[in-house]
Amino acid sequence: MSEQIKHECGIAFIRLLKPLSYYQEKYGTALYGLNKLYLLMEKQHNRGQDGAGIATIKLDMKPGSRYISRYRSMAQNAVADIFGYVQNKFVSIQEETPELMKDTEFLKQNVSFIGEVLLGHLRYGTHGKNSIENCHPFLRQNNWMTRNLVIAGNFNMTNVDELLEQLYELGQHPKEKADTVTVLEKIGHFLDDENQALFDEYKKDGLTNVEITHKISENLNIANILKRSAKSWDGGYAMSGIVGNGDAFVMRDPAGIRPAFYYVDDEVVVAASERPAIQTAFKVQINNVKEIKPGHALIIKKDGTVTEEMFREPLEKKACSFERIYFSRGSDADIYKERKKLGELLCDPILKSVNYDLKNTVFSFIPNTAEVSFYGMVDGLHKYIRDVQKETLLKRKEVLDDVALDELLSMRPRVEKLAIKDVKLRTFITQDADRGEMVAHVYDTTYGVIKNHTDTLVAVDDSIVRGTTLKQSIIKIIDRLHPKKIVIVSSAPQIRYPDCYGIDMSKMGQFVAFDAAIQLLKERGQEHIIEDVYQKCKASLELPKEEIVNYVKEIYKPFTPQEISDKIAKIITPAETVAEVEVIYQTLEGLHEACPNHVGDWYFSGDYPTPGGNKVVNKAFVNWKEGNNQRAY
Repeated sequence: MSEQIKHECGIAFIRLLKPLSYYQEKYGTALYGLNKLYLLMEKQHNRGQDGAGIATIKLDMKPGSRYISRYRSMAQNAVADIFGYVQNKFVSIQEETPELMKDTEFLKQNVSFIGEVLLGHLRYGTHGKNSIENCHPFLRQNNWMTRNLVIAGNFNMTNVDELLEQLYELGQHPKEKADTVTVLEKIGHFLDDENQALFDEYKKDGLTNVEITHKISENLNIANILKRSAKSWDGGYAMSGIVGNGDAFVMRDPAGIRPAFYYVDDEVVVAASERPAIQTAFKVQINNVKEIKPGHALIIKKDGTVTEEMFREPLEKKACSFERIYFSRGSDADIYKERKKLGELLCDPILKSVNYDLKNTVFSFIPNTAEVSFYGMVDGLHKYIRDVQKETLLKRKEVLDDVALDELLSMRPRVEKLAIKDVKLRTFITQDADRGEMVAHVYDTTYGVIKNHTDTLVAVDDSIVRGTTLKQSIIKIIDRLHPKKIVIVSSAPQIRYPDCYGIDMSKMGQFVAFDAAIQLLKERGQEHIIEDVYQKCKASLELPKEEIVNYVKEIYKPFTPQEISDKIAKIITPAETVAEVEVIYQTLEGLHEACPNHVGDWYFSGDYPTPGGNKVVNKAFVNWKEGNNQRAY
């Protein structure tokens, strides 16, 4: 994406199913779990660069011994900082008594972070303050082992106010209004409730308190706790939790919005936000990595029993398509194919735009996440060329001379790398004019490959959100090459609506497609539609979220997608641009053809997978109309 947006967090969970001595003997290190956690997190570093954190739990520690360790970091390279901190725990042992590095029992008893249950998190702060307190994992502490709770996740809840009110009704007084706190406290409340119910039951049976503690640990019903906790959650989430005794879970929202994958063998249980991270870290094949089903939780009991249990009735699956277009790493086999298909499906409109003149068209991409879609587009162009060659040879072979035949057989797309992202330039000059000039040089270009005022330049991006980078930098830079025409191609459809499930796209005014629609309404004397939508949206906020519909769709209804695209082209074109500028977007139909198993498209279509989404989009429109720059949830 040419303009960065903050987005999905990442989780990494490991449960070692064997004693630590097993890994020392088989793999030559007692740090097997920590090493694998580091790999899982590094292979998902794309999912969070605002901070990271890890937590570990040691099983079967004696009372008075520390068994939970946690460390969080906001360093520039937070994952490396965290594991550097952990590594320092072993420096003196390695130097003074290196033989103890093989003594797993000594390490477990004397060094923090040597545990059987490990949880890692990578954070992208969407709206919360970037402070260490906002970094996961979150910890709810208690002297009862089975009441301790560690939580980390990739989630946003749309109904934080409602969840907060429920906590008040339970008698709690949360210290802040945030979905992370409400989720932690909700699960924590029902964890306490389960503990108390079991305690009362076993007390009636005449067991001692020590005996009761062990019985509670054996019989905690994690699935029931999650069912009661998540009953009223509205949002997208993939989260993992560990209870102090070692019971653990990884849960996924009922619509399957957020991704969650797992792998189990006789040595480990592993879960992560992205499949390739598991494949790489544990050297396993793609078909051995499973997807956690929507509305289900992978539950790992302290005794190593693993089950996948339903905690909420699954909804229609609306897995986030933006994961496939942009967020997840393209090293996943399916994502790679899907991104290529997105590019291939754009060939027809691109060819029409350049009037099928491949001789005078240069194809490129805007680094770097659009590269795979670009390859798909190039594949599509090669198919078109083969069809032209085949048809010509079949129908005109008698009239082809050597020159015409050579020209026909030499047909190929002119592929060049033109937009190059420079190192981050410091806009240290304070005047707005100077800052704008500096921003314009975030990208550089390759000179000498465009024929002045003859060639058309086609540049593929994976999506266009605000259009500011295109206007302030990219189009300015490539216009200096003197192309006749610039065609900006988005492998994603027009982003028209806010997201409320994790992506930093929550305000209507952020979207160039929305800006285009508003300008068109004003230009065509249809401003009354803006006021009508405002009144409907405002009135809807008094209704239960289950009764709300998305009225913002009416803003776009008068216009075809092409009309919106044409207006966007004008908006993102700097005033001094000489070349003609056109914008081509992927269609919704094309998106679904390329990503058939990930049909969550609410930011494009306005079709939200949960009731809270409709409330959020209407609130976002009200905020925009009233000049309120706050988030809508």
